[in-house]
Amino acid sequence: MRYLLITVLSFFNVCSLYAEPVKVEPQKKLVYVFPIKENIGPGIWRQSIKAFAEADSLKADIIVLHMNTYGGTVLDADSMRTKVLNSRIPVYVFIDNNAASAGALISIACDSIYMREGANMGAATVVNATGQAMPDKYQSYMRSIMRSTAEAQGKDTVFAVADTVIQWRRDPKIAEAMVDPSIYIAGIIDTGKVLTMTPTEAIQYGFCEGVRKDVREVIEKAGIKNYEIREYKKSGIDKIIGLLVNPIVSGILIMAMIGGIYFELQTPGIGFPIGLAITAAILYFAPLYLEGLAANWEIIIFIVGFILLGVEILIIPGFGVFGISGIILMVSGLILSLLDNVIFDFDNVEPTRISAAIGTVMISILLSFFLSIWASSKLFASKKGIFRDFALHTTISTDRSYVGVNQKDESLVGKVGIAQTVLRLSGKISVEGAIYDAMSENSFIEKGERIRVVRHEAGQVYVIRDIE
Repeated sequence: MRYLLITVLSFFNVCSLYAEPVKVEPQKKLVYVFPIKENIGPGIWRQSIKAFAEADSLKADIIVLHMNTYGGTVLDADSMRTKVLNSRIPVYVFIDNNAASAGALISIACDSIYMREGANMGAATVVNATGQAMPDKYQSYMRSIMRSTAEAQGKDTVFAVADTVIQWRRDPKIAEAMVDPSIYIAGIIDTGKVLTMTPTEAIQYGFCEGVRKDVREVIEKAGIKNYEIREYKKSGIDKIIGLLVNPIVSGILIMAMIGGIYFELQTPGIGFPIGLAITAAILYFAPLYLEGLAANWEIIIFIVGFILLGVEILIIPGFGVFGISGIILMVSGLILSLLDNVIFDFDNVEPTRISAAIGTVMISILLSFFLSIWASSKLFASKKGIFRDFALHTTISTDRSYVGVNQKDESLVGKVGIAQTVLRLSGKISVEGAIYDAMSENSFIEKGERIRVVRHEAGQVYVIRDIE
């Protein structure tokens, strides 16, 4: 039996020598593509957080940024370049036409840079909305992060023995020249100009690995033959948020808020206008909160202002401290929610963002106010249409036995009483134990002060402070 077993095993060993080797297919590499085809801002930064997290959860082998941008905000660009530098997954960038300003900073942070023929990278000077260079405070910060980013990707450094000068993979001085026009580098850039590189120049100076036609060619030229591409797709929420944070849409929502409040005051008790205002406020603040712009305290400021304005209108006669404070807080909340500030620290907020936020809010409020007045005169003056029942169209005249003036009030002229409320300038007075609505003739009158009725016109009682 033992000899039989040995014979069988020997037979199978001999057969295995002539058997065809089993071919093992190499495992596919997963390439995660994140498109950056809009200005760098809070929206792209929020999407990049989701994209890198998804790439990590999928265990992607490479992340490719498909870039075509003219720039954006320094703060968001800095956050994105830090995310790239700290990524455990290698990050490539394919510059599909433009990587200007903030786009150049993010590109330099990547492990490998590829460009389409005719593309450009550079021009990272910090500018305002008119294209004018910002003060050196902002340029200094941008120069610093451009240098440090190039240094972080300068791992392949060698030393020239003759002159002991470090030869960087990506020269920090060249990166800085994309910001500072005063930098001179022989054969590369002269003073008075900001550096922007073509693909040929970027390859020559060590800022580009090669020219490619598309993302697939980038992957294949990088030596990856067997791969699968997964691309980041914007969710429905991303698209809605992107629409709502558009300055034009934000302005329309502010107009809806102000208009809703105005029409509710004109037609109290209807509910629809104030409902519209609340809905517009939610649509205004919710996307800004998700984008990281509107903080909790900024939203609370707006809500407190709204409450103070309501108290002034509905509870306290006249218009004074509560009303003015409410308006100031509401406007402040609307403006601050558009800015990426930390409490009241605006050091990292570009002046153009501040002026744009103030302009958006103030112009929207003024337009809403005047449009509301115009719409009110058109809608409620008409005797036809869905708003016809919200206004009184019947003429009340004396020839039809209507008397609109309380004749008893005329007898009050010359009498002395007490201010029942603050007259600012309107309020309530007490004369001989009866309460009347009254208007101060020429001054602010505190509650409890003596008053004298001086005249009565068109049903309105006018008083002055009585000096004993």
